[in-house]
Formats: sequence, C-alpha cells, structure tokens
Amino acid sequence: MEQADLAMVIALDGSASVSLQEFDLMTRGLGWALRDASVIAGLTSGPAGASLCALLLWAGVGQQDVLLGWTRIGTIAAAHAFADAVENAPRSVPAGGTAIGEALIGALGLLTALPARAGRHIIDVVGDGRTNEGRPPAPVRDRLAAIGVTINGLCVLNEEPDLLDYYRAEVIGGPGAFALACADYEDFAQAMREKLLREARAAPAV
Repeated sequence: MEQADLAMVIALDGSASVSLQEFDLMTRGLGWALRDASVIAGLTSGPAGASLCALLLWAGVGQQDVLLGWTRIGTIAAAHAFADAVENAPRSVPAGGTAIGEALIGALGLLTALPARAGRHIIDVVGDGRTNEGRPPAPVRDRLAAIGVTINGLCVLNEEPDLLDYYRAEVIGGPGAFALACADYEDFAQAMREKLLREARAAPAV
C-alpha cells in the first residue's frame, strides 16, 4: 500500500451508557460526516493524496473489536464505501464498562500494524463517560504522545455535562490535540464533521 498523509483510528464508545438508538445515531452520524465533500477533500489533498482510517469499538476491559481495518481513502468513491461500512458496522462488544485506557491500547495495536507509512497518527476517542474500569487513560495517553501520536476527543454530554474537562485533563494529548463536545447524540453528526475537518487539515488547537 502506498504512503498516506494521515493514519486515524476512530474509536467509538460501545459501553452500557450508549443505548442501541444512540449507537445508531453515532454510526450514521459518522457515516454522514465521512461523506462530506470538505472532509473528503481534507483526507485526500495532502502530498500523498490519501489517508488511512480504521474503526475500533470499545467498552470495558477486554471489550475492544476492530470493526473496520485499515482502509485507504484516496478518492470520493473510497470515502463513500468506508462511510457505508461504518453505517453498517455491528455493535459487536458487550455493553460493559467504560475503559478508555484499554481503548487507547487497542488503538495503539492498530497503529503498530499500519500497512503503510503515514505522516501523522491520530486516535479519535468518542465517548459519553469517564473511565470506570481498567487502566487509567492518562499514563497511556502520555506514552502515546511521547511517540508522536495525537489523541483527540469527542465528548457527548448527555450523561456527564462536565465530560469535556475530563477529556482535556485525562484523555487528549500529543501534537495539536483537542477535544470537542456535543450536547447529545442528535448533534453528533455535525460535531464529528467539525472534528474530522480539523484533523484532516491539521488545524491547530484553540
């Protein structure tokens, strides 16, 4: 596989706090954002002309599943095909606890098995709650940041209104890291579009 500008693991929360309806809103919202023309342009306009994306579902300890392996997005058709696969991805892990540190370790496993070199490495953590089991995320975050991986966050505030502060303190890190929030899953698609645009364009944090 040819070199890519960006390798991004999108890590979605599948824990018990996410209902079946909310999981559907999350996958459909992500699919919609991935079809956005500006997002596709950002993913395909770098020197290599493509990005690599993978989808990880996570919940509690030992509950991580790679729903979609590394996929090269270098054309509109490829972006739409990946979006279709995201929308049809199954909720394949038990609705268990919230183990963000374990999710980061799972994402690291994907990054260490990249099929091609990539200029930037990003882990995109999406969730609606704090870690309540497993290893704490901050030490894992620090380990990843030390090797140049960026961990960004998208917080859904329907369960914990102050979750954004937690993500900023304990989850995000690395070059240009940032966290965004949306009030509920009904607002997820627009928030994810904004997040992907910033990541694809390597916009600085504000």
